[in-house]
Amino acid sequence: MRFKLLAALALGLGLSVALAQPRTLVIAQGTDPVTLDAHLATDSPSFTVIYQVVETLFTYTPEGRIEPNLVERFSFSTDRRMLTLTLRRGVKFHDGTDLTSEAVKFNLERLIAPETASAFAFLLRGRVTAIETPDPLTVRLRMPEPFAPILSHLAHGSTGIQSPAAIRRLGATYRDNPVGTGPFRFDRWQKGQFVELVRNDEYWGSKPAIERLRFLAVPESTTRMALVETGQAHIAVRVPPQDVARLRARPELNVVTTPSVRTIYLYFNHARKPFDDVRVRRALNHAINKEEIVNFVLGGFGRVSDAPISPGIFGYTKIGTYAFNPSLARQLLAQAGFNAQNPLRFTLSFPTGRYLQDVRIAETIQSQLRAIGVQVELQTMEWGAYLAFTNLPRDRNQVQVAMLGWGTVTGDADYGLFPLFHTAQHVPQGSNRSFYSNPRLDRILDQARVATNPQARQQLYRSAMQIIHDDAPWVFLHSEQQVTAIRREVQGVVIHPAEMLIVSGASFRTGAER
Repeated sequence: MRFKLLAALALGLGLSVALAQPRTLVIAQGTDPVTLDAHLATDSPSFTVIYQVVETLFTYTPEGRIEPNLVERFSFSTDRRMLTLTLRRGVKFHDGTDLTSEAVKFNLERLIAPETASAFAFLLRGRVTAIETPDPLTVRLRMPEPFAPILSHLAHGSTGIQSPAAIRRLGATYRDNPVGTGPFRFDRWQKGQFVELVRNDEYWGSKPAIERLRFLAVPESTTRMALVETGQAHIAVRVPPQDVARLRARPELNVVTTPSVRTIYLYFNHARKPFDDVRVRRALNHAINKEEIVNFVLGGFGRVSDAPISPGIFGYTKIGTYAFNPSLARQLLAQAGFNAQNPLRFTLSFPTGRYLQDVRIAETIQSQLRAIGVQVELQTMEWGAYLAFTNLPRDRNQVQVAMLGWGTVTGDADYGLFPLFHTAQHVPQGSNRSFYSNPRLDRILDQARVATNPQARQQLYRSAMQIIHDDAPWVFLHSEQQVTAIRREVQGVVIHPAEMLIVSGASFRTGAER
């Protein structure tokens, strides 16, 4: 009966065709991409696919270094207000057009253009004020003042360099048909089911051994695990803690644990009462037992947050945690006017299949808050709809409290703090979904962007994170660890801390081709 069920699942996901094709690497993700346009994507499931197709000027390595990618060499002017980039020669987009300085200019200007409405325009907008192209392989970025994280920002997936010809030709449909310079070319996207890519045989770098990639959208963790156990998928992400020991006991599987730069949190909508009251926000921080969530819900595959960003990111400093203290939580709520006769009630929104144990975390939080008399209604939805729901402007935004995660994928605290807490970044223009605002914090974050001394930046970020901790715009939960199941017939897969799968160097072991 179990294998009949799995066969039915395979047919439902369209796997029978994929596995009939030779050397197709099948990856079971938790959610479908939202878009495949690098300038419009905001989530890791989208970027995981885009990363294979569209490349950036610089890259953030798994070891935490920023290195040239489509750039061959670079230099700063003496006053650090101009960055000169020399592009690799002979690189072509998948449509046969050349990578040139004009193509780079087109992409960076498109990213920051207001009409593009990119959530990541802040990476360059106002900081790069002129883009010059003195010859086909040279790009000059002019800045009004030194901009400390510029190289890190040019490694972010949203600054990916895409074919201008394809964007012009396809218009709005480009978001479903990406054209880059990467090791794999886009083939097709059956929305809600899978995305399929094919090897780019004209790739400028080392050619992949894998001929085809297929990314499956499988929100249910039990289904993802069943697919990798039976060989219907080669890689399954976010292995539930309760399945780790069983999967590790299977000789055909590896279960790989790797760090993540992602922090999981609940955010409060500061535009809605009573979450404009810091006593309520602090009370809920004290009422939630984060250690219990990490130890029992995550099975130890996480770390209680002691700052808004995770260790290993430039600018991180341990700030502290809100100790689990239900008694203090009740006192703070009472001060804010909530008690047994007038209990605090709210809806907690969360995604399903996006983060490790996201459903169980939400249910655990509901139970913990019930213990102090807080009544929580749970609300979940499909990932793309969830992002749209949480991204509405202040006057239309119905979120009260919501679960999200943020990966500081540039390795720099500017990316982990500025877009989430700066007043200028309120959604839908930016990523500050909480509508949190603190003018003093804004000034510090602005100063940190232009400070050229690393020690000075470190101190500024410490001050910023202390303000954030004290204001409690979030419930600070935990940093994730990535737990991934990989069949032993596959070798060379790299799990990046930024939650990217690097499969350009992967291959099937001899005799294991599918």
